[in-house]
Amino acid sequence: MSNEHSKGTALITGASSGIGAIYADRLAHRGYDLILVARNGDRLAALAARLTKATGRSVETMVADLTDKAGVAKVEAKLRNEAGITMLVNNAGVGATAPLLQADIGKMDDMIALNVGVLTRLTYAAAPAFVARGRGTIINIASIVAVAPEMLNGVYAGSKAFVLAFSQSLHHELAAKGVRIQAVLPGATATEFWGIAGMPVEHLPAAIVMSADDMVDAALAGLDQGELVTIPSLPNLADWTAFEAARQTLLPGLSRTVPADRYGVKQRAVA
Repeated sequence: MSNEHSKGTALITGASSGIGAIYADRLAHRGYDLILVARNGDRLAALAARLTKATGRSVETMVADLTDKAGVAKVEAKLRNEAGITMLVNNAGVGATAPLLQADIGKMDDMIALNVGVLTRLTYAAAPAFVARGRGTIINIASIVAVAPEMLNGVYAGSKAFVLAFSQSLHHELAAKGVRIQAVLPGATATEFWGIAGMPVEHLPAAIVMSADDMVDAALAGLDQGELVTIPSLPNLADWTAFEAARQTLLPGLSRTVPADRYGVKQRAVA
C-alpha cells in the first residue's frame, strides 16, 4: 500500500457493482484511496482486494444499508470526521419504470428517501468539511430524465431533477470556496439498475444503451474538462449550452410585481 501521489480519499456509495464499482476502479487508478459503501459486504471485499492488488491504493469498505437511518448516520459520521476525504460520489439510488397509475406508492416513497434524502444528507455531511479545507469534489449521479421526465416513471424523474437542481445550487454556493460539483446525467446504461427497476436492459433498443465503463470514462473526462453538468451521450455540447442559456433567459421574468399581460389581471398594490 502506497500513499505516493495520493489525491486523497474518494467515498463512493453504491460501490459494490455497476457504475459505483467502475468509479472505484477508475479513481483508484487515478491515485485516490477509497472508501466503498454498499450493502453487499462480500462484493465490497472482493472489489477492495482486487483494487488494492492492482493499484496499491488503500481501500476501506463500509457495509451500510442507506435505506436505514443507522446506515446513513454511519456514512455521515465518516464524511464529517475523516480528514482525508477529498471526493464524494453520490451514486447509490434506485429507479422505476412503471407508469404512475401502476406504481406502488410505498416504493415511490422509498425511492424519494434514497435518491433525494440520502444524497442530500451525505452532501450536507461532506460539504462543510470540504469548505473548511478549501477543496473537495462532489459528484452526483442523476439521469437524463432530470430534463426528460416523459421518458420514465415521473417520481424517478422528479428525484433526478432534484439532483440536477441541487447540484446547480451547490455549484453556485460553493465554487468560490474551492469545492467542485458535477452532476452526471447518464442515458440508458448497461447495469443491474434496469432489472431491479422492472425492465431488463435486454428489452431496451441496443442503439440507446451505453456500457457502464464508457459512461464512467466519459463522466470523468467531463469532470477533467470542468463541466458542471455532464451528459455522456450528448453529441453536441452546444445543445446543452443553448438549453442552459434559455433557462438563464427566463430568470429576469420569473418574479415581478405584475402578472404577464396575457393573463389580463389588473394590478393590485402589494400590502
